[in-house]
Amino acid sequence: MRIDIVTLFTKVCAEYAGESILKRAGEQGLVEIRVINLRDYTPDRHRTADDRPYGGGAGMVLKAEPLFEAVGDLKTPASRVVLLSPRGRLFDQEQALRLSREPHLILIAGRYEGVDERVSEFLVDEEISIGDYILTGGELPALAVADSVVRLLPGVLGDPESAVDESFSRGRLEYPQYTRPEDYRGMKVPPVLLSGDHEAVARWRAREALMLTRERRPDLLEKHPPDEEEEKWLEEKDKKEGK
Repeated sequence: MRIDIVTLFTKVCAEYAGESILKRAGEQGLVEIRVINLRDYTPDRHRTADDRPYGGGAGMVLKAEPLFEAVGDLKTPASRVVLLSPRGRLFDQEQALRLSREPHLILIAGRYEGVDERVSEFLVDEEISIGDYILTGGELPALAVADSVVRLLPGVLGDPESAVDESFSRGRLEYPQYTRPEDYRGMKVPPVLLSGDHEAVARWRAREALMLTRERRPDLLEKHPPDEEEEKWLEEKDKKEGK
């Protein structure tokens, strides 16, 4: 897989891509992440990538010309062009999985007051937002998308089950995790995790994941309704708590 990040601030993207899982995935040849300086595609000697908005208003807008030139230079028939924008569809694990199947992603990091609308209308394939809040620029969202996508590529994670068990992968938050020591200041690890009974452990984890999801992200249960066994677990808990 290849990921191109088009940005005015290359250093932050390059440094993050050169660390941890993204770095190892690159060294293993599983992904190629390239950081593209948008100013390299500006036509004037001042390397101007933004300008004042037509109609007036505060701030600056990223120009269409360098973005069209950059994407035109990078794009292949296999490319998918994504603009990171507050107006985009909210990013989630399902979208990460979908994008991980693309051979080439071009991620455009927006800046300032936005991007010339002709980019949205005629250049990109989709717009993505990582949440209902405003950041200084699209670099952090682009890195968030790249990170979540790369870890889903086969061979990137040491244990293939890691991606399966993570939060949101099955419409549930991840179950609680514990490690040594078994007893820390009187706070003990649940006995079932020490039992060696793999079936009991799996059942406990599934139940705890369900309870955490209902408590903290009930919207996920609306999107991924409980199955028959999970419904029984919820009823048992409610009955025990007198609900």
